[in-house]
Amino acid sequence: MALSESLFARKFGITAHDLENWLGEALHSGGDYADLYFEYVENSSISIDESIIKSAVRGVSLGVGVRVVSGERTGYAYSDDLSAEKIRHACRVAAAIASGPAKVDKTGLSEGPKRSVYPLLDGSFTLQDRVALVERADRAARAWDHRVFQVQASFVDNVRHVLIATSDGAMTHDVQPLSRLGVRVLARENGGRPQSGYAGGGGRIPLEAFTGDRSPETWAAEAARQAITQLEAVDAPAGEMTVVLGPGWPGILLHEAVGHGLEADFNRKGVSAFSGRIGQKVASELCTVVDNGTIQNRRGSLNVDDEGVPTQENVLIENGVLRGYLADKLSGRLLNAASTGSGRRENYQNIPMPRMTNTFMLSGESDPADIIRSVPRGLYCANFGGGQVDITSGNFVFAASESYLIEDGRLTRPVRGATLIGNGPEALKYVSMVGNDLRLDEGIGICGKEGQSVPVGVGIPTVKIDRMTVGGTAA
Repeated sequence: MALSESLFARKFGITAHDLENWLGEALHSGGDYADLYFEYVENSSISIDESIIKSAVRGVSLGVGVRVVSGERTGYAYSDDLSAEKIRHACRVAAAIASGPAKVDKTGLSEGPKRSVYPLLDGSFTLQDRVALVERADRAARAWDHRVFQVQASFVDNVRHVLIATSDGAMTHDVQPLSRLGVRVLARENGGRPQSGYAGGGGRIPLEAFTGDRSPETWAAEAARQAITQLEAVDAPAGEMTVVLGPGWPGILLHEAVGHGLEADFNRKGVSAFSGRIGQKVASELCTVVDNGTIQNRRGSLNVDDEGVPTQENVLIENGVLRGYLADKLSGRLLNAASTGSGRRENYQNIPMPRMTNTFMLSGESDPADIIRSVPRGLYCANFGGGQVDITSGNFVFAASESYLIEDGRLTRPVRGATLIGNGPEALKYVSMVGNDLRLDEGIGICGKEGQSVPVGVGIPTVKIDRMTVGGTAA
């Protein structure tokens, strides 16, 4: 699709000549680099609670962000008005903030090659179709077990149009769909304490894809199962023990405890536990960790990042050895490295920074059943809730929302209140078995960093960690 066919040309009359002129305005006071990031987002959100539709929202947001870089100084300005006058003013403001002696030669813009890792939507999915999805989830969860007494469900989707032009001559535009269905269930037995379960999924998929194993009934049943399971749970044990992470969503621990520490901005500032360690062994040789933004239809995937750089597969840790960091253009330049297609931002009001896309550990060779059988006493974590990580030290605390005791090589009783306490690099050193069952999450991940949230994917095979501290309530 040529620029002339993009929404920004059709709706706002923006041409390549306009983009070149605005980039010239941005660099009129000096600077090493400038870019323009245009965004137009069509949003939709539906939620149901107590079998009543509580909100139904549709709207549009739009704007442009202008960035000028001079050395390590960045000037940034944005406007929610896409008139030529307002864009020119934003360019001048960003230029004034970042003014410096450096100059760049003016380069004509050219469009790069196109690819597609997600579909274009036809717009035939109506508001009533969205309402029907959450109503189906509500009915299915309530029908799953009589102990379910409260159900909340939501469906959120958007289509993001972006146009990016840079002073080094790149121009690209993309149309990025994103959708997510989520179901939360509360269950109670004989007036006891309520227990919760949550399930959901989505991705950069057509809305018609919420069928089969992505249907509202599937997520509702899984959320209800989790809540009912917790009614039978015992208090979690406490102390150091072997921990087995189940496949899929437990990869959030890898994302938080290791992935953020491998983002280049933390490492160029020397504040990450992985700073200056490229080429060193930082994990068990069984561990290979990658970040891949090119996987078809995945929540974290993008054709191009928010600086117009094509996403790619980046090997971060290979057989336990640290191979590289995730870099945006600025961090890459300051580290004398290329961008890895990892520059991302929440919206046009924010500057890009190095961020993950889909981050996961590759499969190993062990049978998951053999991993469980190898543990005389330990904890199996099937699902996680929230967690906290200190990037500098690598220390983390994560709450396991669904976990089970491992006794004599078998999964036995479900437990509640388990937390995992440890250090990201240290935990990876104690990985002794990696399953052959890599699974990516179902498409619900949201990553926060410095006040910005972006959609991401995580994944992991079954992994055995020989030593980890478990915080619980039982001695």
